[in-house]
Amino acid sequence: MEASTRALSLLLLGLLLTSFPEALGTNPGLVARITDKGLEYVAREGLVALQSELHRITLPDFAGDFKISHVGRVRYEFHSLNIRSCELLGSALTPLPGQGLSLSISDSFIWVQGKWKVRKSFLKLQGSFDVQVKGITISVNLLLGSEPSGRPTATASSCSSHIRDVDVNFSGSVGWLLNLFHSQIESKFRKILESKICEMVQKSVTSDLQPYLQTLPVTTEIDSFADIDYSLTEAPQATAQMLDVMLKAEFFNHDHRSPVPFLAPVMSLPEEHNRMVYFAISDYVFNTASLVYHEAGYLNFSITDDMIPPTSTIRLTTKSFRAFVPQLARQYPNMNLELRGAVVSAPFLNFSPGNLSLAPQMEIEAFVLLPSSVKEPVFRLSVATNVSATLTFNTNTSKITGFLKPEEVQVELKESKFGVFNVELLEALLNFYILNTLYPEVNDKLTKGFPLPLLKRIQLYDPVLQIHKDFLFLGANIQYMRV
Repeated sequence: MEASTRALSLLLLGLLLTSFPEALGTNPGLVARITDKGLEYVAREGLVALQSELHRITLPDFAGDFKISHVGRVRYEFHSLNIRSCELLGSALTPLPGQGLSLSISDSFIWVQGKWKVRKSFLKLQGSFDVQVKGITISVNLLLGSEPSGRPTATASSCSSHIRDVDVNFSGSVGWLLNLFHSQIESKFRKILESKICEMVQKSVTSDLQPYLQTLPVTTEIDSFADIDYSLTEAPQATAQMLDVMLKAEFFNHDHRSPVPFLAPVMSLPEEHNRMVYFAISDYVFNTASLVYHEAGYLNFSITDDMIPPTSTIRLTTKSFRAFVPQLARQYPNMNLELRGAVVSAPFLNFSPGNLSLAPQMEIEAFVLLPSSVKEPVFRLSVATNVSATLTFNTNTSKITGFLKPEEVQVELKESKFGVFNVELLEALLNFYILNTLYPEVNDKLTKGFPLPLLKRIQLYDPVLQIHKDFLFLGANIQYMRV
């Protein structure tokens, strides 16, 4: 039942639902909330998909017999059944606390045409018929779970179907004969269809819906050394109006994954229902990313004299330092310097209502480049700055992107082989490099962003972003992109 399969798949579009028992009790890094408006949308879209696909269903042939006085038993067969039209008029998709989803379709109509045969001894007669199946009701409970890998699973825990009325009309040379026994034939037709509907639903969930759920990207590669883990941390929490789905949402180095030394915060989500789906993305996601890139040395940098614009009056040479560090120029005359910088610890993004900020601390060590190629350390600086951040959502790529806007740096001399000296010129040099080279490179990386975990062919639109304490709250509507 390919149509039902696709419809059921659609009815789970965007729903990142299931449980992951190994991580039970940990706070999620990301919560996906599907509102009643979202459930209404997927139920409505499910009807559209099902109605357009029902014509492809192959209904089974069936046969039986009936007894006619003075004639005996007559064998009949119905075959070549085709759905000519259908109207699916009502559907609902509701959460089942502790289980998953309940799908119900009601007040539906199908018109079927086919052919009949009647046999008695060597007598064979045939003709055509049409069937109007009215008042079709289908109820399916979907139990949502998880594989050990953290990918979602779905099983039909229960299914029931009911047909209120079946009206069969026969044509052909002895169609009148079959009409005499229409109540018997219609009753059998109803029983066969009711049982076949649930049989096909069960098969569809296994053969098509489950593979569709496998399209959830549990692990997504970000770049050459960072991945993000989107495995599910616990069973979805259902209420009367929404489903909350918990995901780990943790960045890690794919060559050597290390335990994260901090926990995700507890998030208190606002009661918003204007969008179909909401994503609460905690600071844990961004800070595990910062940790991975810091450990990989991504924020380390080196400045040499050839990197400074020729027009600059400040040079990275001992001669340029003669005015404020004369001993350096005397001990190492006419030699080049190199500044090596590193962030002391992974800078954490701070979330407060309406505001995003971070305060990275850097250390910079200066070396004299000796003719022997040896690098001689001469002084060490501490560099601090405050940085404001902006996060956006790209609807074309379904990615969260960022931009950093740093303030000017403050430089402090921490250690020197030549005593205390004025660092103002170095502060100007570092401001030029950090504002014009380092942060633009970081922002170029942030514009690439990271994707949200979505099932295949799901697109978000009409995004709205809010900054809350400890998390970013992204609301959006969803659209299933049919192929």
